[in-house]
Amino acid sequence: MARRITITAGKARVEAELNDTVTARAILAALPLDARANRWGGEIYFSIPVEEGLDGGAREVLQPGEIGFWPPGSAFCIFFGRTPASEGDEIRAASAVNIVGRIDGDLAGLWNVPDGAKVSLRSSSELP
Repeated sequence: MARRITITAGKARVEAELNDTVTARAILAALPLDARANRWGGEIYFSIPVEEGLDGGAREVLQPGEIGFWPPGSAFCIFFGRTPASEGDEIRAASAVNIVGRIDGDLAGLWNVPDGAKVSLRSSSELP
């Protein structure tokens, strides 16, 4: 099963690679997905129809471009900058997230995605 996905958020479009974890496989099985973006500083998140608990690699501090799944809100989370929970220059989630993948390439366009923007997740193999 291909683990590459394309994320379109507003006018931004990025490619990502999902990890080989239970949560990432559940996300892949749920594709394609459409939602509306929520912004929390340098994070875009939105609810998806996946239910998984925290895994052994879950954490609160992330690297730019990491993708997480936040179990309390069944939310797909894209981290690209400081959030209101950050201390110093770190990127911090509201609480621990399962790390499910990483975006390839430039993250700058994600700063321009407004709250409420249309977001779509597609398997890269589904795209023309």
